[in-house]
Amino acid sequence: MADEKVEIVKSVSSGVIGRARSTTRHAAPLLLDSSGRPQLDAFTNSEAFLAGVSSCGVTLIEMYAQETGVPLQRMTATIEGVRRPPEPKFSRVTMRFELAGVSQAQAEELVETYRRR
Repeated sequence: MADEKVEIVKSVSSGVIGRARSTTRHAAPLLLDSSGRPQLDAFTNSEAFLAGVSSCGVTLIEMYAQETGVPLQRMTATIEGVRRPPEPKFSRVTMRFELAGVSQAQAEELVETYRRR
């Protein structure tokens, strides 16, 4: 369909057990580790998932602020996921937003745009 957007990520063995190398478009490769075998120089799969969610919040809110003329200067989204091994799913996820350059009411409205999407 013409209105569909297809995104493709390829993940391959890296030569290190528990680590994959992921690529998309022409972006730099991303190394991802199994949550059971984390190394210091790469995100785990769980951390990458959480990063995707929090970075979506940052970019969506920044773009919405720009589109609507809200003077957002910068923001931080901190996300925390709690898992109870051996369960692979998160039992709880919380996210905290810190916005600079806007009033409390503007900040609440901006965060609400993320919650609605």
